[in-house]
Amino acid sequence: MSDGANRSCCNFCCTFIFTSGLTALFLWLSLRASNPTCSIQRFDVPALNKTANSTSNHTIYFDLKLDNQNKDKGIYYDTLNLTFSYGVNKSQPIGNFTVHSFYQGHRKSTHRKTLVDLYNVSFEAVSVSKFRVDLETAVRFKIMGFKTKRHKIVVWAQVDVNESGQKANKKGIKLKSGAPEFQRYRERGLLFLVVFSTTLVLLSIF
Repeated sequence: MSDGANRSCCNFCCTFIFTSGLTALFLWLSLRASNPTCSIQRFDVPALNKTANSTSNHTIYFDLKLDNQNKDKGIYYDTLNLTFSYGVNKSQPIGNFTVHSFYQGHRKSTHRKTLVDLYNVSFEAVSVSKFRVDLETAVRFKIMGFKTKRHKIVVWAQVDVNESGQKANKKGIKLKSGAPEFQRYRERGLLFLVVFSTTLVLLSIF
């Protein structure tokens, strides 16, 4: 094969590899989606309000905010299961609540506000009481008219309640997670970096 033919073949391979790398990059950027942000905006425990003397009121009022921060991807939520515990772990559950499945458009926020009846209530006489809120659900993303597979979400947060029976932190408390879902997103990102780096190495060889 002549030198001209070799150069032509090398140029074609370089162009093909470079174009494939750019295509993979744009596809990855357009198809990736971020999980919704879940936060507790309000958390009231009337039984802990020392001035109101409402010890017989065994309820919690909460405001759960769900944010879809994706620019062009809607979210289909499965049933949201919430568990409320007294203390920083799950050893003393005191209430449960279920939010029915729903759809949330892109760049939309949704609030779920309600009262939860408590059980096994035995609050200690302390200045600040600690609670734990656990949330489990699964979501599917709507991307260009198609639904993705389900992605499980398991998040939780600690909520401190003051002597007025209200959430001590005035700002919203984000529910966070160490669930495998985040690990999978990191692995996908690492995989993309490996593919992209390999493309650059091949380009340098040619």
